[in-house]
Amino acid sequence: MKRNIGELNLVKEKISSLKGETVEMSINRGRKKIDNVSATVKDVYPSVFTVRIESARQPLQTFSYFDILCGNVKIQ
Repeated sequence: MKRNIGELNLVKEKISSLKGETVEMSINRGRKKIDNVSATVKDVYPSVFTVRIESARQPLQTFSYFDILCGNVKIQ
């Protein structure tokens, strides 16, 4: 369990360091639908982070840090 908490803290630190920067993201939306987008990390909160995606219907989207740990969201 402590190993997972350590990895979660690393993910939080990495996302915090990317605040305000534009990154390439791969988002697994389920049912074999994967979106590759360019997004700007807007805000960082204790459990989630928000990104602004210019080409999306809903430009402001929220993701959990666990989405990254599970592989549903990948940041290049």
